[in-house]
Amino acid sequence: MLLQIILHTPKWVFAVFALLLWLGCRQLLTGRVSLAKVTVMPIAMTGLSLAGVISAFGDSPGALLGWAVAAAALVLLVLQQPLPVTTRYDRAAREFHVAGSAVPLVLMMGIFFTKYAVGVSLAMHPELRQQASFAVAIPMLYGAFSGIFAGRAVRLWKLAIRTDAMAVQARAA
Repeated sequence: MLLQIILHTPKWVFAVFALLLWLGCRQLLTGRVSLAKVTVMPIAMTGLSLAGVISAFGDSPGALLGWAVAAAALVLLVLQQPLPVTTRYDRAAREFHVAGSAVPLVLMMGIFFTKYAVGVSLAMHPELRQQASFAVAIPMLYGAFSGIFAGRAVRLWKLAIRTDAMAVQARAA
């Protein structure tokens, strides 16, 4: 059955998988990342996450609320965690120096495989849409992925704002 599922998967899905895998693997390395990229990636992954909820459950208020609650909870949780001590913001270049991390790769693969598994499950068992546990758990899982992405970006933005504020204060003194 697994072979049949893979054979019936549109070819573009494998291209999306390869792209996400490549983007995630790049995050394993220590490097520099622009302020724009720090902003765009969580927005793109949140869009993919919401698309997963909407494609599975339509505009169901319960599903969207579950997604939003999980996303907000995880943003707040991530904001409680400190940035790695090696994280720096370069005001002039508007770039961050960040340590390599597997978290973005895990999140990207989590969103991708959740969307894939949900799509296959619903194609084989459309009645799952009506099961309360499925209709609550899946949107909350998508929301958790989005919340972690967003929380990580907000932590970096806070570092940039703090660094800019300190530079302004230093000039005023």
